[in-house]
Amino acid sequence: MSVQDRALLALERRSWAGPGAKERAIREELGIAPVRYYQLLNALIDDERALREDPVTVNRLRRVRDARRGRR
Repeated sequence: MSVQDRALLALERRSWAGPGAKERAIREELGIAPVRYYQLLNALIDDERALREDPVTVNRLRRVRDARRGRR
């Protein structure tokens, strides 16, 4: 896994104080737009290496994604 992949997972593990805090952290800490962050994160959670690196976060994100897909 790349340094960026690990940074995405680390950012996703954190809790956020209020609206906009996460998006601001994405821009400031990762230097990318939130839309790009979610694109990269979505691809990352399908990667088995990410699952081995951080199973709790990856499984939580997969459950959230699957629940959203089920509502559509």
